[in-house]
Amino acid sequence: MLDKVKEECGVFGIYNRSATGNQLATKAYLGLMALQHRGQEACGIAVNIDRDIYFHKDVGLVEEVFNDKIINELEGTMAIAHCRYSTAGNRTDKNSAQPLVVNYAKGQLAISHNGNITNAEELRQEYQLDGAIYRSNTDTEIIAYAIARNRLASGSVEGAVAKVMSILKGAYSLIIMSPSKMIVARDPDGFRPLCYGECADGSLVFASETCALDAVDAKFVREVEPGEVIVIKDGVFHSNKDNCGKTPGNLCIFEYIYFARSDSVIYNQLVYDARKLSGRLLSKSSPVEADIVIGVPDSGIPAAIGYSEESGIPYVEGFGKNRYAGRTFIRPDQMSREAAVRLKLNPIRKYLEGKRVVLVDDSMVRGTTNSIIIKSLREVGVKEVHLRMSSPPFRYPCYFGTDVPDSIQLISYGNTTEDICKIVGADSLAYLDMNDLPKIIPDVKDTGFCHACFSGEYPPNSRP
Repeated sequence: MLDKVKEECGVFGIYNRSATGNQLATKAYLGLMALQHRGQEACGIAVNIDRDIYFHKDVGLVEEVFNDKIINELEGTMAIAHCRYSTAGNRTDKNSAQPLVVNYAKGQLAISHNGNITNAEELRQEYQLDGAIYRSNTDTEIIAYAIARNRLASGSVEGAVAKVMSILKGAYSLIIMSPSKMIVARDPDGFRPLCYGECADGSLVFASETCALDAVDAKFVREVEPGEVIVIKDGVFHSNKDNCGKTPGNLCIFEYIYFARSDSVIYNQLVYDARKLSGRLLSKSSPVEADIVIGVPDSGIPAAIGYSEESGIPYVEGFGKNRYAGRTFIRPDQMSREAAVRLKLNPIRKYLEGKRVVLVDDSMVRGTTNSIIIKSLREVGVKEVHLRMSSPPFRYPCYFGTDVPDSIQLISYGNTTEDICKIVGADSLAYLDMNDLPKIIPDVKDTGFCHACFSGEYPPNSRP
């Protein structure tokens, strides 16, 4: 409903290496709660109980899908979990919820996937001609079939996963569970984040973000490397890095700008600090005379604070936020879109009336939400609105697990900055400069980044 790029998905896995049960389903639930910002459409947990895989999943938020009774019935020796925002497949289809659990000749597999396979349709058609039957149109089902097919000719599940990695194109952070093993894999470009940590009892935890490790009191160990396959069997950890190092990495830079939680750390860089730095850089490159700085909740706020600190213009909390309005159903006409934005964000007249305002947001997609927000600021008496974006303009689609649409739908494609100002009703508009993009992550040394949605420069051999 709101004009924002949607998060991809969140994945979580935990393997118990201690001799006693350790409430792994409960910890998977806590991990999903920490990752809920990455997907609010569906979620699920699968567990291994005496080499059998049991699961529960459904459409809805984590707290809507699970309760104490369900969690208690899912306690096992290892667990994987997933929260979903769909970039491929039916968003309201329960069959599209993950983890995906399949039965095949060698037994059972459960798969949680974050990303988007760019050659999924090509593989789907090839496998259909080979007799494959699908229950959904998700690319995760393509991955499952590819693993099952290659497992028949491989000596192990992890061997099949390694073979499949040479077939798949695009983005995938995978956590896979078999009756006896947990397998974790990340695509050679490392588009989507994936890390692991360890609990005090020795349990190993894998998650899209470190905030999920914190939620289960796991100590961060390191990132899963692009191209790496990790296998845990009988408590023994083994890493295969044969596919590592083939590219410098292409982590999605928008993780730092918007997707990740501000308290997560990715490649040694605290996300909150990256967002504050973007605001500071904006203030240097695009100064303006104003009375106050405000941010669009939530990801725009650290950038607004950074802008304020660098410029000396006071930061003010400009909006009251209704945190329970995100899932309200409203018809998609213009009046309803305005009602949805107003229900979620309410300008605080006392601090805004008569003021020249710097409004900091993380990004602009179609411009509809920005224009509604600026209109609401005018209605409470704001004198001037100077819009500042803590990212470069979106001009190109994303194929790697986010829903940046085709260029024709993007306001920054084909419109000048002056045109956009008139469309959204701002007095001025400026974006983070592409040259400043690497500067928001000064602590990152070990990987490259994908910024194709801003630059149009796609990693080779990855787009469809």
